[in-house]
Amino acid sequence: MIDVGAESGAPGAGTAEKALSFISRGWREVRDSAGADLRLMRARASSFKSLADREFENLLSSSAAVLSTPPRPSPPELEFVKRIQPKLSEIRRAYSSPNFSRRVLEKWGPKATIRIDLSAIRNAIVSEVDEVGAVLDVGKVKGQSWRRVRWKGVEEGEQGREWEPIRILKTGLKELERKSQSTSNELVEKLKLSLGSFVKEPQESKEVPPLDLPELLAYFVKQSGPFFNQLGIRQDICDKIMEALCSRRKDQLMYQSLSAKDASLLGNENIDELDLRIASVLESTGHHYEGGFWTDHVNHETTDQKRHVAIVTTASLPWMTGTAVNPLFRAAYLAKSAKQDVTLVVPWLCKSDQELVYPNNLSFSSPEEQEAYIRNWLEERIGFKADFKISFYPGKFSKERRSIIPAGDTTQFIPSKEADIAILEEPEHLNWYHHGKRWTDKFNYVVGVVHTNYLEYIKREKNGAIQAFFVKHINNWVTRAYCHKVLRLSGATQDLPKSVICNVHGVNPKFLKVGEKIAAERDQGHQAFSKGAYFLGKMVWAKGYRELIDLLAKHKNDLEGFNLDVYGNGEDSHEVQSAARKLDLNLTFFKGRDHADDSLHGYKVFINPSVSDVLCTATAEALAMGKFVICADHPSNDFFRAFPNCLTYKTSEDFVAKVKEAMENEPQPLTPEQRYNLSWEAATQRFMEYSELDKVLNKQESTSVNADNLKINKSISMPTLSAAVDGGLAFAHYCLTGNEILRLSTGAIPGTRNYSKQHCMDLHLLPPQVQNPVYGW
Repeated sequence: MIDVGAESGAPGAGTAEKALSFISRGWREVRDSAGADLRLMRARASSFKSLADREFENLLSSSAAVLSTPPRPSPPELEFVKRIQPKLSEIRRAYSSPNFSRRVLEKWGPKATIRIDLSAIRNAIVSEVDEVGAVLDVGKVKGQSWRRVRWKGVEEGEQGREWEPIRILKTGLKELERKSQSTSNELVEKLKLSLGSFVKEPQESKEVPPLDLPELLAYFVKQSGPFFNQLGIRQDICDKIMEALCSRRKDQLMYQSLSAKDASLLGNENIDELDLRIASVLESTGHHYEGGFWTDHVNHETTDQKRHVAIVTTASLPWMTGTAVNPLFRAAYLAKSAKQDVTLVVPWLCKSDQELVYPNNLSFSSPEEQEAYIRNWLEERIGFKADFKISFYPGKFSKERRSIIPAGDTTQFIPSKEADIAILEEPEHLNWYHHGKRWTDKFNYVVGVVHTNYLEYIKREKNGAIQAFFVKHINNWVTRAYCHKVLRLSGATQDLPKSVICNVHGVNPKFLKVGEKIAAERDQGHQAFSKGAYFLGKMVWAKGYRELIDLLAKHKNDLEGFNLDVYGNGEDSHEVQSAARKLDLNLTFFKGRDHADDSLHGYKVFINPSVSDVLCTATAEALAMGKFVICADHPSNDFFRAFPNCLTYKTSEDFVAKVKEAMENEPQPLTPEQRYNLSWEAATQRFMEYSELDKVLNKQESTSVNADNLKINKSISMPTLSAAVDGGLAFAHYCLTGNEILRLSTGAIPGTRNYSKQHCMDLHLLPPQVQNPVYGW
């Protein structure tokens, strides 16, 4: 396509060294955390050990006191203590071992399951109690310091108090067992629920017969309708084929597939019987289609009553280009209605790129600073405060293409909760090297607005015809894969899939006010225009300078005494001015300036011979100011033909005649209807209509088929053939743009698959390696 510009990057050694440092630091943090956990476990084990030692000592001292006490007639008590004392002593010796804690901690490694098993102690104590048939009652008699062991015969209906530590231990064990059983049951139930969410249990699946081969063939014929139309097979023939395939078992299968509640749907003419049959079979199996390999739709539901519109463009102020100015006005006027929330998403350039792009040495140190500049510029021209949000995505400037290329996945800079409607200004440009989530997957509705005739620019370059051939098909590819609807500003652009032609741009309200002022001066008898003709545009050959010089050179004698002032800056300034001097043309060159500048109001005629524009903004602005406009008979100027002050020419001789006509006459004042057609209010209305956005915004969230709110959506059964093809194109594009060699070979800027380190610092982003880590598998 176009040669690749060089771009410096960080050395590979430095990146590897930083990666190793990051891994080493992470390992140290994990090791320190594990050490702290082990120390805490040791401390808790020591505390538990000390507490147990004290309890055992109390027990043994109590036993010794009982043995030294003068004998009482209680042989069962003495027998019980004698039998349990050796076991307790053995437990105490094992637990008091100095290596006990170390062995336990070694056994409880980081990956081991920590579980304390007290069943041995419980069984030993409980078995002794059961054999003796007694309960321990350790109490303290008032005024005495000795403990006594009281025996009670266990008879039916008789209750006694257990020894407090034993009772607490047994109660704790029972509670632990109960909780473990309940936790296990709860985990099992949660596992069942999670599995049920993936595959719902079929209900009455045996009552619905599966699809047979004729039905599958009929559905294939139906989905392949657009393909058969291309082959010349009429739709009525396809309908007859489907009817022949399904008529044999239609009645039997339909009524077997539907319950009594669903059978009422057959009377609805809007529901296709074959679709209903397939939906019923899928419903009987528990399957609910929510996207698949080709599509991964996410149904975004707004948290409030407003819809969200994201306008994504390829340029930003202070770069005075159409894709910077027009989307800005569109965002302001869409937000003016207050029916939807609007976000304007513009590229952020690093300081080095800002110096190459922005005029008058303007640069910004932060996105907030640039946002303040954009809002001030806009509010000075529209006269009201625009309530919309401005967001930035990383971009890099291509010197060869003189355009900004997105870096990384642009979709990630629109939050998912706001991913409702997307307006892609220059969708082909935004998606040439887009490697990320599919726009139509993240957004409910995507509209593309084509601004630029890229094929016309590319044809002027070396090997332009070959490059234009590939670019044409790539543009078709990406717009079909990533847009639901495409708007072309004029017929000058290539014919893209899913596209319609409509001018959805207006003019700055300031130009309309200038036109009203000039008309008022003329009504008062004052001279409205004191100057002759001028041309304004970026000084590059493709903007019409080649056509202008050729016309003036060919008819130099016919236009003797005609002077033309030219305003513009650009890469080809020196060459354009040199060519005009060599041909001795009556051209006076000035630096570029804003078309609304007071110095330009006095000109009567605006000449624009460009045939590379899609819809020239300067032409619309000149008409709004009440001037004559002389332009080529070209599809890009079709919208302007309805204005009486627009003079179009087909040949060079016709150009001379139009120039003389304009210089000898006065332009007609604009009518109120003509002024409205040039305004952004009218442009916004046309945009809502032709993009079908008004229908999308007013569409009800849910549609009930019958009183029971049974919903059967045709698209739920399976994707259409067209949707499957679009999904395949998007998947193939994603795979190709993920390969850096292919990206570079087609003209991508090196390193634009992800944003750079400087972008991370400017926009406060996490590094791409953190957001999208690569683990090596």
